[in-house]
Amino acid sequence: MALKIRLSRIGSTHNPIYHVVVAEARSRRDGAPTEVLGTYNPRTKNESSLKLDTVRADYWVSKGAVPTDTALSLIKKAKKAVVAA
Repeated sequence: MALKIRLSRIGSTHNPIYHVVVAEARSRRDGAPTEVLGTYNPRTKNESSLKLDTVRADYWVSKGAVPTDTALSLIKKAKKAVVAA
């Protein structure tokens, strides 16, 4: 079972909001995830645009889940925000 940490799109047309999820690599983009780690709203540029559970993200990476490039950058951004706060 290959797992990925990736984005799953929710929201309406021209108003994307994404869930950061752990999902099977072969499943559909918006298919059933194993776990929802957080949300990301790219249209807002403040610190509340990203809500992510970094502890669970680290747990899934330790279990072998591979984050996509975008998910990895969001995880780093969330960790940086936790350290700064």
